[in-house]
This record gives sequence, C-alpha cells and structure tokens, in this order.
Amino acid sequence: MQRTLLLVDDEENIRRSLVRVLRRDGYHILQADGGQEGLAILQEHPEVGVIISDQRMPQMTGIEFLSHVREACPDTVRIVLSGYTDLNTVTDAINEGAVYKFLTKPWEDDLLRANVEEAFRYYELGWENERLTRELKSANEELAAINQDLEQRVEEKTRQALLNTHFLKISQEVLEYLPAGVLGIDNEGTIVLANRQAHALLKHDKQELMGQTVAAVLPQALTELFQLAVEKEQANARRVQLESTMVDMQCCCMGQSSQAKGVIIVLTALT
Repeated sequence: MQRTLLLVDDEENIRRSLVRVLRRDGYHILQADGGQEGLAILQEHPEVGVIISDQRMPQMTGIEFLSHVREACPDTVRIVLSGYTDLNTVTDAINEGAVYKFLTKPWEDDLLRANVEEAFRYYELGWENERLTRELKSANEELAAINQDLEQRVEEKTRQALLNTHFLKISQEVLEYLPAGVLGIDNEGTIVLANRQAHALLKHDKQELMGQTVAAVLPQALTELFQLAVEKEQANARRVQLESTMVDMQCCCMGQSSQAKGVIIVLTALT
C-alpha cells in the first residue's frame, strides 16, 4: 500500500521545497494552499496517512486545521512545520492531541525525512493494531458462536441421556415385574439378567442367578435349550416340568435388532 502524504502551506515555494525533499522516499504527495482546501482533499482521499501543515496561514491556522482533521480523520498523523515557535501554542496543540510533532523552519532535510518516516510507521502501526483488533473480535465472535453451539449440543445430549436413563429405569422395572421369567445369557454361558419371576420359577429366591453359569444353576432342559440356540443360532421352544410347575420355555438369539450377543430365555408358567 503506497503511503499518502498531504502538505498544507499557503506558500507555494515552501510546498515545492518539501516535495523536492520528500518525493525521493516514494510518497504519494498531495498539496493544499490552506486549511479549507486541505479538508476538501481529505474528503476525496481518506487514505492520507500523514499531514504536514504550516501554522500561520490566512483564514485558518495550522492548529485549527489539524483540530478539524482530528475530528474527521482521527487516525491520521498530524505534524506542524512552522517558522514561529510560540511555546504555549505548541504545548496546547500537543496536549490536546491535535498534533503528533511540532517541527521548525528552516528544516534539516534528513531530520525531516526521518520524522515523516517515523510518522508513517506510527500510522501503519495503528492501522495494523486496528486490523488485528477486528480480526480478534471476529475470532472471539466465531468462538462464542461455536461455544454456544457446543453448549446447545451438550445440553441436548444431556437431556437425551437423562431421558434414556429414565426409559431404562422404566424398562428395568417393567422387566422385573413381568409375569413371565426372563433370563439373559451371554455366549459363554454366564447369566447376565434374571428377573423376579425367573428366580421364582427356578426356585432361586434366595440365590442370585446373575453372574452364575448356566450349567451350575439351571436345569438340564434349560441348559440344552441354551446350547442349541448358540449352536444353531435360531429360536427354539420347549415345554418342561420344573418341579411342580409346567413351564413353556422360549429361547431366541440376541442380535436381531442390536449388536448384542447371547441368548434370551422366556419362562411362562402354565396354570
């Protein structure tokens, strides 16, 4: 991006001398013969980064002009170049923030060039800081949106987990109080589920069936039914006498509608 410099002085020869000194540094140089023209140029060229203005000009002093510039273009770097060094004027201008530096005429070329270079670096640093601030704000807004979306997702997952837990508890209670006995057995023959009716029909009211092996706690007829289901991977049914109770046994393999592996046996007492 080319650096744009505005020179404001009512003396044309002064402006020409400044152009001769500063053009070697590659600036795009604009010129105005007074404050009013300077303000008009700024409206057409908002890219102006640094302004050098004379102090004593007709109709509008340099400080007055730069005060207007500060309100209209606060990011510009403003320099006064004057042959009159009224200390109070200099102090007030700097304290009010209208002027970045106050340089004197006649000037030393190299010192003037160094001050203008420094002013542009100051201007570009401010512009870069503003750009980074915008990017940071944009990143923070994007992060806030992501966090909000994440919070909503977590809230939805939590709500779904609570519902699933609630449904599971209901399912467990329904299973526990079914009038039929239900056994869940994994493929290795370990009982992983047994409701109240299963304990009652198998006369294991005082012994926990879960965690036991089929061969250790179940009648031979149930053991054979389980082994047949595992080997054939198909449903089977059988009616057997369990002590004084006739029981219909139905056996099926899990995994029809899930990834679970094992066998379910349902025991229904016949009256």
